[in-house]
Amino acid sequence: MPIERQAPAPRRRAATPRPARAEVPRLGRDDWLDAAFDAVAEGGFDQARVLVIAARLDVTRGSFYWHFVDHADLIRSLVTRWQAREIAEDRRVQAQSSDDPQADLEQLLDLALSRRDDDLKAVRFELALRGLGRRDPDVAQRLVEVDAARMALFEAKFMRLTREPQAAADLAALFYLAITGSFQALARPSANARIAAYLRSVIADYLIQRQAPRPPA
Repeated sequence: MPIERQAPAPRRRAATPRPARAEVPRLGRDDWLDAAFDAVAEGGFDQARVLVIAARLDVTRGSFYWHFVDHADLIRSLVTRWQAREIAEDRRVQAQSSDDPQADLEQLLDLALSRRDDDLKAVRFELALRGLGRRDPDVAQRLVEVDAARMALFEAKFMRLTREPQAAADLAALFYLAITGSFQALARPSANARIAAYLRSVIADYLIQRQAPRPPA
């Protein structure tokens, strides 16, 4: 009777050691908020979803829940941080005054119409935020508070120029409307430095330079 020989057991390959994974620094709360801000500036609040932001940061969404309760908490925190920074900036500008109120207003206009990339990102974020405010009462209230702080700043600057409370209030309102309209124009892909310079010259001419008190004859 022939004896069956068992086939030799296959030799196991030695396990190839995996390369050590680089340790990713733990993301902080501001990292998530910064990424959410960028996402909104690029594509509106529809892009501020947790999975989308996690992909931008190249992490899993589990990292998100170390810092936020849910998506609503992220949006609320993002808007709160934006509001605090805007009001702080208004106070900083308010504290900077020179002996020339006309020059102060023109400097304020230049700041509003700056063409730097970061400022354009801020403009696009705010435009998206105002769209959200039309359907979110909490966001709408925060926008009212920011607008009030800006109007107070503009009125104070125009009051130094005109020394007439009603004129200062009227000019501040027109100034804000002109800047808001300029934001819309400068946020378009076709906007360029020439358009920014034109808007700046028109606003400065009609709302600042022509309002300066005339020297006595």
